[in-house]
Amino acid sequence: MGFFTTLFGENNRNKEEQPKSFWMYLEETPLDEIEKISFEKPVAIFKHSTRCSVSRMAWNQFAKQFDIEFEKMELYFLDLLAYRSLSNEVAERFGVVHQSPQLIVIKNGKAVYDASHSAIDAEDLKNYL
Repeated sequence: MGFFTTLFGENNRNKEEQPKSFWMYLEETPLDEIEKISFEKPVAIFKHSTRCSVSRMAWNQFAKQFDIEFEKMELYFLDLLAYRSLSNEVAERFGVVHQSPQLIVIKNGKAVYDASHSAIDAEDLKNYL
């Protein structure tokens, strides 16, 4: 199995899918706290499916584009496969239709931006700082 993993790049793929260290995993923070934080600074949630090639491409492109100082925006990464019920709760609480991949910006307790698939653009986040 290790041979095929090396040959087909499974190890590299998993490394690319991991968020940079300043992204927090959403499962570690209650949504009430995220909503509260959004009154102090914008909160971005990137919802990602680790088994979906479209989601992988969107994440990799987003990660390459992203250049916002992490102090200016609270950043959360949500693994949809591991936390599907939490993803549904995000959609319900903030009034967005569930998509994968999806980028949501929460400001003052409300979703002010929602993009999915190829419409995800890291540059758009700058509009909410």
